[in-house]
Amino acid sequence: MDDKHDYNVGSYSPNGTDAEKGPPEVYASEAPAVPTEIFLTGDSLYAKIQRAVFQFGVEPRGIERVPEDERTDTNLMKVGTMWMSANMVVSSFAIGALAIPVFSLGFVDSLLTILFINCLAITPVAFYSTFGPRFGLRQMVLSRYFFGFHGVKVIACFNVLACVGWSAVNVIVGAQLINAVNTNVPGYAGIIIIAAATWLITVFGYKVVHVYEFWSWIPSLIIFLIVLGEFAHSGRFSNLPTGSGSTEAGSVLSFAASVYGFGTGWTSYAADYTVYQPVSVSRIKVFVWTWGGLIIPLCFTEMLGLAVATATLDTTDTSYADGYNQSGIGGLLAAVLFPPLGRFGQFCLVILALSIVANNCPNIYSLTFSLQLMGRWTQAVPRFIWTFIGTLVYCAIAIPGYSHFAQVLEDFMLLIGYWLAIYEGISLTEHFVFKQRKYDITIWNSPGLLPPGLAAVLAFCFGVFGAVMGMSQAWFIGPIGKRIGDPAYGGDVGFELAFAFSAISFAVLRTFEKKHFGR
Repeated sequence: MDDKHDYNVGSYSPNGTDAEKGPPEVYASEAPAVPTEIFLTGDSLYAKIQRAVFQFGVEPRGIERVPEDERTDTNLMKVGTMWMSANMVVSSFAIGALAIPVFSLGFVDSLLTILFINCLAITPVAFYSTFGPRFGLRQMVLSRYFFGFHGVKVIACFNVLACVGWSAVNVIVGAQLINAVNTNVPGYAGIIIIAAATWLITVFGYKVVHVYEFWSWIPSLIIFLIVLGEFAHSGRFSNLPTGSGSTEAGSVLSFAASVYGFGTGWTSYAADYTVYQPVSVSRIKVFVWTWGGLIIPLCFTEMLGLAVATATLDTTDTSYADGYNQSGIGGLLAAVLFPPLGRFGQFCLVILALSIVANNCPNIYSLTFSLQLMGRWTQAVPRFIWTFIGTLVYCAIAIPGYSHFAQVLEDFMLLIGYWLAIYEGISLTEHFVFKQRKYDITIWNSPGLLPPGLAAVLAFCFGVFGAVMGMSQAWFIGPIGKRIGDPAYGGDVGFELAFAFSAISFAVLRTFEKKHFGR
């Protein structure tokens, strides 16, 4: 099948007649897809490098659109296991554990927050995953239809920060686990081990990432079930009472922001992992597999982390609190596994440390597309080289930040939630209000035919303003956030206001932009 046809997923009509309802509909006549052979031909240095690594199975494609005849990945289960593995990790466990020592919540209120906020947070990820098979474009390249050819570079910068930041935070968690097993292993050594394993997988690209993620959730699930069994057997669980009043409301909102930031953090990568799915694949099935692959591990690991963290408030036996204070999440898990299981418990902790590889693979693989989007010279650098550079950068951040995990994690989760709420507010408004589900995929690389991007950039600024007004951070509490909960701590409504401010302002600004520019 070539690209010179009208897609069967919805043909374009100038009168607005829809062949099939539901997002997204695309149409094309001369869609500029790039066959793999293009990367390997010629005598340029770029072509020679690509040929040299291609024989080892390294994916040569970067941000270029995937032709339909190369979209041959028909295994939908891979879509679910991709996100199952990426979230069946100790970083998710750590998010749930924050409810007790950081936000001082009870058990039931934290449990309900994890459930309902995750359902909300992952829906945009599942939605945008359905765009991959339709377009054959990576998520950041697809974002040109929302932010314009040049405006999307602002978003790409934020995504680079997100990819690098998530990776740094995650390897810190893994290094803590290794340190809990053997205190003679310094933090930097654990960081380097996990980062090297991640790079070894992501350097090969889409197929190898999916193969690894297809299986890696299984040992992690087994270890977490062992943690659940041992903790239940210990009798250390405490059903902490739910608070009330404005202080409780503020704490719940702030914890919800952290949960939301972690769950929705995959939105800016979503389509990257379905671009090789056939254009004819059911979008409903892609949505369901993605949603299921996210909600199961997120709820399970975060709720488990919450339950184990309740034992840190036990005043009769402080072993859990001591473990958490000395080695963070690694020390908390060690308190569960080491006394009853001994060396096998240490082995379990090492496996959980290595689960961070599955968590970081999407970050480092998707990082390269945001970097290539910045300009012609960045696109001229092969994807696998950017993978190596990105790995060096997040290691350089993680090593000095090793000793400050809890506060760094809390602040970073909230920051990610803010910018992704803005991204979602603008992109969803463009899709449903202005695009009305119709896209011309022939213009993905045409600056003069894509939206100008002025409205999107200005709306992004309004979204930032909304986030600042509603945030509640250790270093700043916004005027609206200060009115929620305890005035000394406030309550975080930054992501709600960021979404609302960006969506409303974009709807107004885009109306004038489209009327003036006609695109």
